[in-house]
Amino acid sequence: MPKLQFDEKVCETCPTADCLVKCRFIDVDKDQAKAEMLRIARGEDSIVFDSCVTCYACTQWINIGEPQGKYKVGQIGKKVLSFGYMPELLDMAKGKLFEDLSPSFVFGQEFFCNVVYIHFANTSIIKKRLPMVMENFKKLGVEEVVCLHDECYGSFAHLAPAYGIEVPFKPIHYFDYLYERLQELKEQLRPLNIKVTYQRPCSSRLSSDKHRRVRQIMELIGAELVEREYQDENALCCGGIFAMLYGYDLANEVQTKNIEDMISHGAKYCVFNCPACQNTLGDKVAKKGIIPVHMIDLCKMAIGEKPLPEE
Repeated sequence: MPKLQFDEKVCETCPTADCLVKCRFIDVDKDQAKAEMLRIARGEDSIVFDSCVTCYACTQWINIGEPQGKYKVGQIGKKVLSFGYMPELLDMAKGKLFEDLSPSFVFGQEFFCNVVYIHFANTSIIKKRLPMVMENFKKLGVEEVVCLHDECYGSFAHLAPAYGIEVPFKPIHYFDYLYERLQELKEQLRPLNIKVTYQRPCSSRLSSDKHRRVRQIMELIGAELVEREYQDENALCCGGIFAMLYGYDLANEVQTKNIEDMISHGAKYCVFNCPACQNTLGDKVAKKGIIPVHMIDLCKMAIGEKPLPEE
């Protein structure tokens, strides 16, 4: 089974210990954070293991990603769309933005990245199944995979290499794809002139190099990304995992802080990356007068393919 290629010297020489200092759910100063970080790096016990609310940990869904031979593939070309195992994306990735690529797609457990099991604190499942996923892609002979789910890109571009798992194609984050496609459709773009906030999913921690695209896409489509406290590296979880693990109180506390922050800074739309985050938080922001919208749908609105919901 693949083993994580971890260099503890990175933690030993870290000047900031920001991984713990900037955590939104554990309260430690720099000195304590440094000490706990080194304990973890050395494989010793740490208060973090008890105090972490785990944006990536629970004990459900273990069988959901098990390959069962129930998958779908389109007219496979050298470049494909990966829907992972998110049915919501099947209907979303249509129209002008995807007209040249949409016939070539994969969907189902056989192509499911399994990164969701970091939520379950069970990386052994990832290490077992991810090589199978890579082999399934290899059999298709694809050269590029546009990942429509953030977790898939994080898995293929960063996690798999960290475990020494060969990735037989070039992973492409759908933010990169959307930005380039919008450039091609620039003549059809009309500024949306709306104030938006962005709900960054936990999985974006695995692909932080792509986060810059959020602001670039907003600038391109004429949407003002409001500056608020809980954004970028300070983003709060949607709270879905907290509700499963710890019950209503913690989930409600985090969600309330997040939504009140959106309201106080004038956001009229909440843009989602992950469909699961939208399913968790969408109704809650809507009840507070903020319109939930997925990034793909927002881009469709900018090219006139979908109407902009009225505030």
